Amino acid sequence: MVTVQNEYDSKKGVFYIEDNGQRIAEMVYVFSGESMFIIEHTEVNPSQEGKGLGKLLVKEAVEWAREKGYKILPLCPYAKRVFDKTPEYADVLFSMKK
Repeated sequence: MVTVQNEYDSKKGVFYIEDNGQRIAEMVYVFSGESMFIIEHTEVNPSQEGKGLGKLLVKEAVEWAREKGYKILPLCPYAKRVFDKTPEYADVLFSMKK
């Protein structure tokens, strides 16, 4: 079973997956204000690509955002594609529209 971990402080954080103590996937984010975070970068070890680890990181971020009341701005091209293809994540997507 794959476990996604989340480490953060008041400014930034990272969701990540380890295998035998080695980080094999990570998604870096920064907080913007008190109610939003920006996904800046997602990276999966080339040997682990195609296993859905990136999607799993985004899914975990969405669940955490729902739990904490955050909105997400996916500036990372990969994360943005996942949001674009997953309409059920729209509730946590930051929008400039009122």
